[in-house]
Amino acid sequence: MNDAEVTWDIYESPIGPLTLIAGEAGLRGLWFPGKTPVPPESTRAPMPAVIEQLEAYFRGELRTFGVPLDMRGTPFDRAVWRCLLDIPYGETESYGGLAARVDPDVFRTDVEPWQRARAVGAANGRNPVSIIVPCHRVIGADGSLTGYGGGLHRKQALLELEGSGRPDPAWSTRQTSLL
Repeated sequence: MNDAEVTWDIYESPIGPLTLIAGEAGLRGLWFPGKTPVPPESTRAPMPAVIEQLEAYFRGELRTFGVPLDMRGTPFDRAVWRCLLDIPYGETESYGGLAARVDPDVFRTDVEPWQRARAVGAANGRNPVSIIVPCHRVIGADGSLTGYGGGLHRKQALLELEGSGRPDPAWSTRQTSLL
């Protein structure tokens, strides 16, 4: 990533600080603490449109983001991330269910059908724009919470926020105390 092409900022969310990284075409990254190196301070710039949407999301008022994205990944990764965008707010899907929706032609030829859920899980873990591209909505086949770059406590918090549709007023205080 060329530093001249990016800007970044920190958004202090109810679930902890999020590092936002944008390129010319849109948001490239939304990272939890310690998950990406911070670009040089000279490239820091406010991202009011992104922050406004994140704040509306955390208030329970926004269900679909309209932030332009500039996500970088393999064709397979991008296919998985597009499918993530189709999981509705307040709903979850298993890794196997997500794998069934990914075009079979984008899987590597050495990935057997029974291995596709695992491949989808790996691509899900490479999602550079969590929350906005809702990888937190993917769960285990048995309904368990499995894997999340921000930690399972944050995944649970996001699912709780979305499950109620509108959080109770104490939601952000309760979630911050989980950190």
